[in-house]
Amino acid sequence: MSTVAGRTRVGKYELGRTLGEGTFAKVKFARNVDTQDTVAIKILDKDKVLRHKMIGQIKREISTMKLIKHPNVIHMYEVMASKTKIYIVMELVTGGELFDKIASRGKLKEDEARKYFQQLIDAVDYCHSRGVYHRDLKEDGLLHTTCGTPNYVAPEVISNKGYDGAKADLWSCGVVLFVLMAGYLPFEDTNLVSLYKKISKADFSCPAWFSTSAKKFIKKILEPNPQKRITISEVIENEWFKKGYQPLSFEPVEVDLDDVNDIFNESGEPANLVVERREERPSLMNAFELISTSQGLNLSTLFEKQMGLVKRETRFASRLPANEILSKIEEAATPLGFKAKKNNYKMKLQGENPGRKGQLAIATEVFEVAPSLFMVELRKSNGDTLEYHKFYSNISNGLKDIIWKAPQDDKPGTSH
Repeated sequence: MSTVAGRTRVGKYELGRTLGEGTFAKVKFARNVDTQDTVAIKILDKDKVLRHKMIGQIKREISTMKLIKHPNVIHMYEVMASKTKIYIVMELVTGGELFDKIASRGKLKEDEARKYFQQLIDAVDYCHSRGVYHRDLKEDGLLHTTCGTPNYVAPEVISNKGYDGAKADLWSCGVVLFVLMAGYLPFEDTNLVSLYKKISKADFSCPAWFSTSAKKFIKKILEPNPQKRITISEVIENEWFKKGYQPLSFEPVEVDLDDVNDIFNESGEPANLVVERREERPSLMNAFELISTSQGLNLSTLFEKQMGLVKRETRFASRLPANEILSKIEEAATPLGFKAKKNNYKMKLQGENPGRKGQLAIATEVFEVAPSLFMVELRKSNGDTLEYHKFYSNISNGLKDIIWKAPQDDKPGTSH
């Protein structure tokens, strides 16, 4: 392990900005210094995993990721461990979330939605063929854990009587297809009990712009009785689905699971362990990351405030010193009911009010792009995305003085 120019190095990987985080893990952008390939590394805290008795679950997750080798599923390259952390090195996907595409562009045309759905079904069907479902199987062959976003969950999952994982997964795929074509959810209610009632009765209606064949197809998938619901093999034979469908052909890969147990082995040979060390200065952002954050290669949009739709993460540039940037953000967030916790050139803003999906929390980090030029990233780490949108529109007025605008070409019709 070594740290180069303000960068943290883990084995042959140089760590960059945080792409996302949850209770037990965070995902960081990284670069293989040997090949220059960019990857995503999921970093888990061993202590947290042990405290919450999640070793079995994490081992299953890693084993599952190694078993699934499919073009439409994120590929896992390798697993590493230090004395305190587990590092899962994965394929970096830069296209963004489909949710954000729908939120910004609205509904998709039927043919485009069908292509995405065909890719989804290909991947889900492959996972099922390898014995992988949305949650782990119990002894009776039925799943029992209620999981996932409530709006996407099948009626039999909510009833908690045990369910067929393949059929429940297909229901969720049907909800995704509806959202792609409609631009909104089929089952929506602020009251959870009312939402569950709608789901259990499949109380929804297709918009007028759906074709007749699409309406019939979706109703076969969103059938509340799992025994009557269409199966994935029947989906693949359906006329609406088959239009333009080309099944993927790829070579199966032999999988070795020997290293999965090793990552929890504290007495392993020192050579098998990696070490992570941090430097107390803003991380440098290289050209690979800079381009990956931009919309195409139009660098003039790289630091824009995105005043229309604000996604789960927002970035801007500043010429102010890094410490001053964080202090200004803290000053702007405090009146909005947020407490700040700083750690080097990172800061966590924690909301005091309980939100729709728990307390809103925002992770803030400052990156050095060039001497005296910093990129600032605000990212929702917990809570509701819409509440984050509201937070950012409220805080942005207080940040006007610190935002640096990149020089713009005076082209007619250009707006930033």
